[in-house]
Amino acid sequence: MQTNLADFIRNTPDGDEADAILRKCVHCGFCTATCPTYQLLGDELDGPRGRIYLIKQMVEGADVTRSTQLHLDRCLTCRNCETTCPSGVQYGRLVEIGRKITEQKVTRPFGQRLVRRLLASFVPNSALFTPAMRLGQHVRPLLPKKLRDKVPARQRPLEWPGAKHQRKMLMLAGCVQPSMMPNVNIATARVLDALGVETLVAPEAGCCGAIRLHLGYNDEALDDLRANIDAWWPYIEEGVEAIVMNASGCGATVKEYAHLLRNDPAYAQKARRVVELTRDISEILLEFEETLVAVTRRRSIHTVAFHPPCTLQHGQQLRGKVEHLLAALGIEVRLPADSHLCCGSAGSYSLTQPKLSYALRDQKLERLHAQEPQVILSANVGCIAHLQSGTSTPVAHWIELVEHMLSA
Repeated sequence: MQTNLADFIRNTPDGDEADAILRKCVHCGFCTATCPTYQLLGDELDGPRGRIYLIKQMVEGADVTRSTQLHLDRCLTCRNCETTCPSGVQYGRLVEIGRKITEQKVTRPFGQRLVRRLLASFVPNSALFTPAMRLGQHVRPLLPKKLRDKVPARQRPLEWPGAKHQRKMLMLAGCVQPSMMPNVNIATARVLDALGVETLVAPEAGCCGAIRLHLGYNDEALDDLRANIDAWWPYIEEGVEAIVMNASGCGATVKEYAHLLRNDPAYAQKARRVVELTRDISEILLEFEETLVAVTRRRSIHTVAFHPPCTLQHGQQLRGKVEHLLAALGIEVRLPADSHLCCGSAGSYSLTQPKLSYALRDQKLERLHAQEPQVILSANVGCIAHLQSGTSTPVAHWIELVEHMLSA
């Protein structure tokens, strides 16, 4: 695709990157076949190829309209199109550039500005989010259904392992997971403990940056990145083996730190080191597969349906690892027919685009239920909460099942 960048973006980092990405696109349209919003809406501009054309026009100086912004807003950033693309177009990075431009050039309606500002200020701030979630869980039966859907039932926390081990790994606790689903982090630590690894958590680390980044608050998102690097750096200097991610959305974002901070002389090198160390929990446990089989035993749950989050299979390009691990432990893992498609959670998408989000959720649940599972498993807190809001079948993180299988 030929491009002729406008003066406002020519010879800038975003302009250079957008130009390189656009030139890889060959208009083949393979991406439309795997785009969830295109399948729902049938509009070329609500598919990757159409959005790429809109962004091309934008960076070449065309007027940016509210309609353009709407089509970019509807994108889930699931990156399924990247997995499909034969030319290696990095659509996820391109759409973030496009969104940044629209935020600069288009004034949103007041209601949207307010909602997005509240989300960007409230959700990543655990000091605000945690007490609000606790209150919501306490009065959950009294809440309207739409609000109740956003408040998962409170878990009874497991016990954090107290043993010390020579091998140590650092884990990102996350901003919402500790209050929404605390046992995901505790189960991760307990499984690693059973394998002879101590899990450390840097208390000053917070949101991975994804929420603010995808809402268009780029400068604040980069501050989140820098704060995490500062919190992790003493542990990195002390020699932790890895930075463990058990929320695939966070993992996909942290693995982009080097790219996002590439022009920051104070953090670029540190960000590269963070990316080198960052690994999804499934990547880590594969190295312990034989030991994991030895320290677990079969329980009553033997048939599960697995929803691989987009941030795991498309964002991090990690496919089949969770399924392999669970199968090695004697679990029958069933994938739905559309396992490559998004469930509609997509961070704050269910709040900013509820109609599309719930249509995708219901479609996903129909195909998960067709597998007749005892439990539905996933690998991201947002997906788990979103799916659970539409079904009575238990939905959990797969690491919770592995922890449940640990020998007493």
